[in-house]
Formats: sequence, structure tokens, C-alpha cells
Amino acid sequence: MESKIKDDNTDFLFDCILKLETMEDCYAFFEDLCTIPEIKAMAQRAVVAKLLSEKTVYNDIVAKTGASTATISRVNRSLSYGTGGYAAVFGKEA
Repeated sequence: MESKIKDDNTDFLFDCILKLETMEDCYAFFEDLCTIPEIKAMAQRAVVAKLLSEKTVYNDIVAKTGASTATISRVNRSLSYGTGGYAAVFGKEA
């Protein structure tokens, strides 16, 4: 499947991310790169994806994360029909 986001700039960004070694490195890089709302939105989507992958119901996800049902539905579509990125990350958890 051809990526919709693949280009030289995105390759550079992902190379930068792959160089991060610690949680502190991640905080420093992402706080410089993104706005706080952007970071919070990405973090929320990641938590929603994790909860959906654990078969948590929408109402509980809303209560735990504050995410809208529209956001939960979008993340659910990515889990079901996306490229497998969430599963790749969740499968590597310790």
C-alpha cells in the first residue's frame, strides 16, 4: 500500500523521531516541534486506540479520555481499516 504522507520531509521527521532515546528526549523534541494542543490531541488518539484495542466501550473511553465520539469513531476506523501502525506499536509494549 502506498503511503499518503510519504515524502522527503516526512522521511526526515521520522528519522528525527527514531533518534529519540529517552522520554525526556521525546518531551523536548515534541514540545519544540508541536503546539501543546497538537501533542495533547495525538496523545488522546493514542490512548483511545489502545482502549479500543482492549475492547473498551465508547462510553468508558469518553469518560476516561474526554474524547468525542467522533474522535473515537475516527480512531476506530484507523484500527479497522488503517495501515496497522497502532497494532505495530501496541504489539511492542512490555
